[in-house]
Amino acid sequence: MTNDHSKDSLLRAATWASVCVACTLIGIKGFAYFVTGSVALLSSLIDSLLDAVSSILILLAVRHSLTPADQEHRFGHGKAEPLAGLGQAAFITGSSVFLVVEALNHLINPRPVENGFIGLVVTAVSLVMTIGLLLFQRQVIARTGSLAIKADSIHYLSDIVLNLSVFAALLLSTYFGLAQADPIFALGIAVYIIHSAWTIVKHAFDQLMDRELPEADRQRIIQLAIGHREVRDLHELRTRMAGQDLFIQLHLVLDRGISLFDAHRIADEVEMELRRAFPNADILIHQDPEGLETPREFN
Repeated sequence: MTNDHSKDSLLRAATWASVCVACTLIGIKGFAYFVTGSVALLSSLIDSLLDAVSSILILLAVRHSLTPADQEHRFGHGKAEPLAGLGQAAFITGSSVFLVVEALNHLINPRPVENGFIGLVVTAVSLVMTIGLLLFQRQVIARTGSLAIKADSIHYLSDIVLNLSVFAALLLSTYFGLAQADPIFALGIAVYIIHSAWTIVKHAFDQLMDRELPEADRQRIIQLAIGHREVRDLHELRTRMAGQDLFIQLHLVLDRGISLFDAHRIADEVEMELRRAFPNADILIHQDPEGLETPREFN
């Protein structure tokens, strides 16, 4: 299990790594585009420019989301992460539209790629750096569950396909004389990036709209709660995610004859069980006496 301090350190390290990689790739891809004139490399350069902007946005969002709850934000700042995810998706979509325009222009008016070998070397270096960053991000996601880092990771996963496509386009254009391969691959890259943007939007929208946890997690919560020997039933289970923060609310049905002290004890014991399964959860439990009429449509 990763403690809070370790999780915070991992998240910050992942965001800084993303920014550094993006800035490095901008430099080498900018040089490669200048000497080759490849529209596929241009698409990769634009993608890296947007990576840098998005990564800085993610860095600021993660820093804000890790700020503890305060007087004005009693539920914390976790929704900064999905907001950053939406911003990143907007940047990604914008880059895709630009790529489509440029690729269509080059498809109609094919232009030869110059100094293709330099472009191939730069693309190979970009691929290695991207894979290294992606492997690190995967470890961070597994230990923190960060939506912001996951969104960034999805984009860098698309970058692997993008770099492979750019490599193929440069190879075909430079050594096989297929000038139209360059814009055709660029169009394919644009479509793939748009798909990635939609995935980010979906996850971010779910959190901003307080979508319930997956049914498997809800059933696990129910089983843990009613597994207590003194719990008669459970209703009004409500769950949501906000960045790193998970919120669980539920009503426990208890024997109507027990004392307030025992009702409090049972709720504490159920909360401890739930916290073992969901360490980052903010849990609120209400106790109801058995036989009380209550709505049950959200069970």
